Amino acid sequence: MRALLIVNPRATSTTALRRDVITHALASEIDLEVVETRYRGHADALAAGTVSSGHDLVITLGGDGTVNEAVNGLVRPRQGKTAAAAELPALAPIPGGNANVFTRAIGLPADPVDATGHILAAISRKNTRTIGLGLAGDRYFTCSAGLGLDAEVVRAMEGLRATGRKASDALYMWTTFRQYFSVTDRRQPALTLERSGHPPIEHVFFGVVSNTAPWTYVGSRAVNPSPLASFGSGLDVFALRRLRTVSTLNALRQMLLVRNTPPNGRHVLALHDEPEVTLRSGRPIALQVDGEYMGEHECVAFRAVPSALRVTTLNGNDDVAGL
Repeated sequence: MRALLIVNPRATSTTALRRDVITHALASEIDLEVVETRYRGHADALAAGTVSSGHDLVITLGGDGTVNEAVNGLVRPRQGKTAAAAELPALAPIPGGNANVFTRAIGLPADPVDATGHILAAISRKNTRTIGLGLAGDRYFTCSAGLGLDAEVVRAMEGLRATGRKASDALYMWTTFRQYFSVTDRRQPALTLERSGHPPIEHVFFGVVSNTAPWTYVGSRAVNPSPLASFGSGLDVFALRRLRTVSTLNALRQMLLVRNTPPNGRHVLALHDEPEVTLRSGRPIALQVDGEYMGEHECVAFRAVPSALRVTTLNGNDDVAGL
């Protein structure tokens, strides 16, 4: 097997020693090439190169942003044609970031060394699982995308990290509370949600479109606005039509509960298994995709893309095929 390991050396939870251990473990079992990313978008370009170079597998060592770049490099249409999942290299993501939502969602251990052992076992057994993706405009996502408050928090976090602050759960929570109480517009909702065959839903403050559950983690606790979201179905939507303190805290409380129903309330909107939705804004509003800030937008169409990518994992029964 020929594999490319894409390493983000600035990822939150990796160290040089761990990277060496992981690299040596992988190289002992497969034909491995290792490249460290040097700039934003580098993982995208590296993964794209494997499609025509005969690689069987792309391994990432980084956070959800690194995974997102690699996924886009793999599945992006070429010459107007989208390749079937079986025609593309499989993806094996090793957790190296702060939340690592995607690696947890496909059943990998949170520890990167343990996850490497899990991946090597899956390679030995030739196990892959085929999953669906989401598409926000022209950007694929594995876990979630959102317009509004959550994207504003991502944008603020990127600014803090650019100054040398290290991402942590505490910093995310402080940034979220600061954004909510001091920065975001909680009086004038900007978004309208549109979907085929239904009247538009206006006066929405922010919306999260999920391709899997949970949305994110605070430590080991899942934050789950759309607990029914899965790689094997369409997209789920969670939106709030009011950002008053009491109603927002009630929705957050429900997200932290371990249950299989989304938050409910007079100003909560929850949709399940949607093939396509559009969020339209009356003013430019922040967009995040898999925890990466994607600028401000006035209209984003979200679409489910079924059976788009193979991932190397021992868990999951959606599809098992030989590597």
